[in-house]
Order: sequence, then structure tokens, then C-alpha cells
Amino acid sequence: MSVAVSAVVHLVLWSDGYRDLEVVGPLFLLNAVGGLVLAVLLVVWRHWLPLVGGIAFGALTLLAFVASGTVGFFDVSGPLMFGRNETIAAVAEVLAVVASTLALLREPSR
Repeated sequence: MSVAVSAVVHLVLWSDGYRDLEVVGPLFLLNAVGGLVLAVLLVVWRHWLPLVGGIAFGALTLLAFVASGTVGFFDVSGPLMFGRNETIAAVAEVLAVVASTLALLREPSR
């Protein structure tokens, strides 16, 4: 569920103006689509691979957010902004990493 929440937030942000950014705009759309596909896979495919995907998705998306607020990420830079959407996405990404890691550790036969 947390992967889907992060994906939806990225889709909302993309439609709210991030789509106009040269590199980051397409990345936000890719993140949204990829996250929604991954969320479906996490539910329907009982295998370890989607769990690794959940870990990578959450960690890399959160890393890109931190990079954009500290050292810059393509054409986005500045102080970390924690508005409602950013907070929801950041919490969802941390939960995606934690939940996917716990599921991977608890169900090695998956």
C-alpha cells in the first residue's frame, strides 16, 4: 500500500507542475507508473522479487528527494520542503522499505 501511496503522490505532483521540468518531470511520471505496477505485483505475485523492488523503490525515491533538497537533483534544488504531499510521500517511502524488508525476512519462501 505504501508504494501505491508514494506513486499516487508523484502522479499528483507531476500533474501539478512537475511535468514541466525537463528531466524531473518524466522521472516523476515514470515513478508514478512504476510504483503502481510494483504495488500490483506486491499484491498478486508471491515472490521475493517484488519485495526487493519495494525496498529499492522506497529507498531510491527517498534518496532522490533528499538529494533534491540538499545537493540538487537535475533541475531541482533547494532546501527540503515538507509540505503535505512531500510528507506523505516520504513517510510512504520509509514504510515501503521497512514493510518490504520485514516481509522479505519473514517469508523467505515467497
